[in-house]
Amino acid sequence: MKPFFVTRLICSALCLFFVNEEGWAADLTRSEIEGLLASATQSKPADLRRKDLRGLDLSRLDLRHADLWGADLRQADLSHANLSGLVLDLTVMTGIKLTHADLSNVSIFGVSLVKADMSKANLTGSRVIAIMDGANLSYADISNANWGADMKNQPMGLMRASLKGANLTGANLSGGNFDRAMLRLANLTKANLSKATFFAADMAGANLSNTDLSDADLSSAKLLDANFTGSLISGAKFKGIKEEAVLLRLEKVKGRDTAIFD
Repeated sequence: MKPFFVTRLICSALCLFFVNEEGWAADLTRSEIEGLLASATQSKPADLRRKDLRGLDLSRLDLRHADLWGADLRQADLSHANLSGLVLDLTVMTGIKLTHADLSNVSIFGVSLVKADMSKANLTGSRVIAIMDGANLSYADISNANWGADMKNQPMGLMRASLKGANLTGANLSGGNFDRAMLRLANLTKANLSKATFFAADMAGANLSNTDLSDADLSSAKLLDANFTGSLISGAKFKGIKEEAVLLRLEKVKGRDTAIFD
């Protein structure tokens, strides 16, 4: 093989390595995005629509005047960024970092957030139907959020928030709608679920120890093997729960005398 040809092969391989591993395939740099944001307004947002932004450091940016619909944000760092009120439907966010990010009142639909880091993020009032299996949502504020399945709009089967094995330790889910959500094996230790609804949610094997479930609605939820050790269930609804093993566990928790069963 000729030396020149070998050199070209090596260069090509290195280029592919850096594009895939270092994020050099991104359509824009951070500086270029900052320039677009500087002149952006609510009526004329920065056009980041469908842009490849993989692996970029976008931390602490104010992106409220950006159009990120359909953008590729895999492995991007948006920690402490402000995305409040944005429509992030159909964006690609696998492995994204959103620690301490402001995601209040955002719309996230049809998105993969598998293993995303959203610890301590502000998700108050958000509307999310996404796959968040294995995601880190520890100490996130998800109060008054709407993550429940819309049963009037299911043309392709059940579309719901999926949080299988997610870490929700210490998270605030109070007042939120999580009807039919998938929470199998999720860790909700010390979380605040007061006045939240989990109608028909799958919470089998979930860790709900030391969790505040006061006035929460878990009617028809799947709770087999869920751990309620030390949890508070004052005023909570457990209508439609038939599994004897679940009912026996609930006999030993705090506030059992005011909980509502069939």
